[in-house]
Amino acid sequence: MALQISATNPEHPALLLELPWQLPLEQWPEEYLVPLPRGISRHVVRYARAGDEVIAVKELAERPALREYQLLRDLDRLAIPAVDALAVVTGRSDAAGEALEPVLVTRHLGGSQPYRSMFETTLRPATMHRLMDALAVLLVRLHLAGFAWGDCSLSNTLFRRDAGAYAAYLVDAETGELHPRLSEGQRDYDLDLARVNISGELLDLEASGALHPSVDPVEFGAEICARYRSLWQELTRTSVYPAGKYHYIERRIRRLNDLGFDVAEMQIEHASNGDTVTFVPKVVDAGHHQRQLLRLTGLDAEENQARRLLNDLESWMATQDDYAPGDPLGARPEVLAHRWVREVFRPTVRAVPVELRGAMDPAEIYHELLEHRWYLSERAQHDIGLDTAVEDYTVNILPRVRESLQPTAD
Repeated sequence: MALQISATNPEHPALLLELPWQLPLEQWPEEYLVPLPRGISRHVVRYARAGDEVIAVKELAERPALREYQLLRDLDRLAIPAVDALAVVTGRSDAAGEALEPVLVTRHLGGSQPYRSMFETTLRPATMHRLMDALAVLLVRLHLAGFAWGDCSLSNTLFRRDAGAYAAYLVDAETGELHPRLSEGQRDYDLDLARVNISGELLDLEASGALHPSVDPVEFGAEICARYRSLWQELTRTSVYPAGKYHYIERRIRRLNDLGFDVAEMQIEHASNGDTVTFVPKVVDAGHHQRQLLRLTGLDAEENQARRLLNDLESWMATQDDYAPGDPLGARPEVLAHRWVREVFRPTVRAVPVELRGAMDPAEIYHELLEHRWYLSERAQHDIGLDTAVEDYTVNILPRVRESLQPTAD
């Protein structure tokens, strides 16, 4: 059977052809290999260089190789942190014509290391907490997308530093399953597998003398599960708030933001008696909001500004009589968004005297006003409204800000 390379990018086959596919991975010469830390694996895995790329090459049977290749592509489509699938190489044979196992080729995640290698070094408590948070977040994101991992472990997870925290990435999807939605039983089973695998690997490191004495293997596995459950509850619970208490919704959004999730969409339902509002957040990765705000309103803002403005837009839309998500007779989101710009955003910004705005652009002014409304509403324990926030901000905040920016005499 002739060598076949199934790849996601037409450029990759040409780069991969330079590698010694006629040899088992265990026999690849050092000149092709890149010395990088690896976790334990049931398969032979090697890091190699293909052109300017560093790749991970894993030997396994053809059917699981093709299945994992497709699962990794699905995770990429769902914007889940995982390694990129580049190719599956089949039809390999040695010099004597004997068949060799196919391989799955993935792109090495630059600047990353397996979780297992991190625990072979001296860990500070703060570092341990960041690692646990990142792994719990990864599991939650996978489960929200309907992906049951089936083999979460320290060896199958990569970490990479991300603005002072750690971001976790899936590196092995061989045992995974993608469903439209996971049941509670599926999630609990996946979480219990993760606990057993993680604690087991830490016990193995402890027995070899590589684990720091401050790390308790059993407690660490249990702590990741506890953090997962706390995060899952915050992300998926339905909250019922008194009507008019929109700053409660704001508080919930802020908690989600603090946990590293951005609210892309809100489902807000008014009770028939008009007394309560039900709020269910849907979450996406950061980086989404600039594009979304520009598409809906034509406003160009920084990411944090865009996130804040979109949250306000969603809350405002839910108060409109013609807001009916999924109803073809309801107003389209783009129509409501432009109405919000015309009736809320622009009048609010224009209410702030030009001479007091300084160098702040309209999106930043509106963001500051929303922050001030949040502060005043929390203090008053009810929504004080934008008009009151603008008046207080203009009288009590902006003059002090401008004064602090004035140059001082020597």
